[in-house]
Amino acid sequence: MGQKDTNRTVVRCSCGHRIVSREVIQTGLYLSVLGPSFVYVRYRCGRCKRVGEKLVQEDAWDPSVLQTSRSRIKQADRRRFEEMGEITAEEVIEFHSALNELSTDPE
Repeated sequence: MGQKDTNRTVVRCSCGHRIVSREVIQTGLYLSVLGPSFVYVRYRCGRCKRVGEKLVQEDAWDPSVLQTSRSRIKQADRRRFEEMGEITAEEVIEFHSALNELSTDPE
């Protein structure tokens, strides 16, 4: 599964923003008799608001690339975070105090 994820074609706007399903206006298929067929993805970029289109070879197309990436947290880390519980108000205050101590100038 990890190997497949690294070879997937990701749709990106010319500004570099990764296009996800909520930004897609239309998808379709360009059929070709002589060469490879293509899937086109027409989108409106969520960052720069430009309308663009990307062509991807049909055999390399995976519609799941338009889904937002799921959390890539390992199961062990996920369990550890769940065991920690929610952050308490006291922990927030303690963290804030520690930041204030770091930002004060030494006299």
